[in-house]
Amino acid sequence: MHPIRMIRLAGSRLAPAVFGLLGAASAALAQGHTAHEPPAASAAPGAAYAAMSPFKCAGNGLDCATAATPAWGPDGALWLAWVANGDVVAARSPDGSGAVQRPVVIGRYSAFADIGPDARPQIVVDTGGRVIVAFDVFKDEQWNAQVLVSVSTDNGVSFSAPRPVSGDAASQRFPAMALAPDGALFMAWVDKRLVAAAARQGRRVPGAAIAYAWSADGGTSFGPARIAHASSCECCRIGVAVPAAGRPVLLFRDLAEPGVRDHALLDFTARDAPGPLRHVAVDDWRLDACPHHGPALAADPQGPLHVAWYTQGRHRQGVFYARSTDGGRRFSAPMRLGRAEARAGRPAVLARGSQVWLAWKSFDGQRSTVFVQRSRGGGRRWAAPQARLSSAGYSDHPLLSWRGDEPMLSWLTHDEGLRLQHLRSTP
Repeated sequence: MHPIRMIRLAGSRLAPAVFGLLGAASAALAQGHTAHEPPAASAAPGAAYAAMSPFKCAGNGLDCATAATPAWGPDGALWLAWVANGDVVAARSPDGSGAVQRPVVIGRYSAFADIGPDARPQIVVDTGGRVIVAFDVFKDEQWNAQVLVSVSTDNGVSFSAPRPVSGDAASQRFPAMALAPDGALFMAWVDKRLVAAAARQGRRVPGAAIAYAWSADGGTSFGPARIAHASSCECCRIGVAVPAAGRPVLLFRDLAEPGVRDHALLDFTARDAPGPLRHVAVDDWRLDACPHHGPALAADPQGPLHVAWYTQGRHRQGVFYARSTDGGRRFSAPMRLGRAEARAGRPAVLARGSQVWLAWKSFDGQRSTVFVQRSRGGGRRWAAPQARLSSAGYSDHPLLSWRGDEPMLSWLTHDEGLRLQHLRSTP
């Protein structure tokens, strides 16, 4: 068994533990329809999120971050991207322990940085060692944002000036990236261009759309942005994968009439041909507000799709898992993660062959606990869930990632630091 890797974070005193920011006022958490010139920083949406933060901290180090996203390089090094006090930062941990060297500030955005409950910078490392970071930044006080991309070609010594992934003026949030088998980079995000176009015609269209674009040069430039689906929730992260066939898969919270926010999957039939929309489950969550609680997706190289999601629908409430072996046409019956009364949320899923891992966070009113559940049967049979990590202070979402062939759990906490665990070496 490998020990849990931890970094002790020297931060300021924390407020009582908070289980996310779900339930904040929908008016404050919705995106606007049009873009304007940025006002004073104090009016930016990021300032509203910061006001809800459970801790105060000075500086842009990992100890001041509310979320940290990991990626593993081909050499086994750990890369991290985070936002702290308006700065977007990336850093490398050469030995994979989490002890970072030479953090690089990619951009400084003050209160315009997006630190919403479901927002986090994204980071991938391609086979050539190129590091790509994507994030969004608010442009105005109406919650309109823009997705930006920065690339390092010198092993993280420097990063390029952030560039927009799309030139469209409408709002873009929640980027998600995946590398195709041929090395091309696929990016998808929540996009408001259809909403903005309708507003110019005097029509109100709720929600947003899911847009995507390809990059053939590791994020340096992107092809034209296209709409994969015209109706989605405007404030939930999305799941993205590009399996061995090279056709993207998207998982997101669909916005169906009349205001039902259930999860749906798009399995592309070709590189730029989204297939039909298929719902993962009929939860019937009717909500005229923003859940800020997106899904998790893992596409096994051998074909099966694994999904996990949160709902408060009429038919079920809590966190659930399902699998599909036919490209999302049919899903297994939803399997509950954790106890119904345990306030479970923020699921993650990882899969390769017969091995599937799930992780989620529960809060008992005093402490947050990360649970992990493992299947050696490709998601058909599961061992009992195990409590792996716990913290009484503020904590990020638990995340699952591959370090080569080794499945890893990462969790940023402000009492204990960044915690890394090798899953295959633990029960």
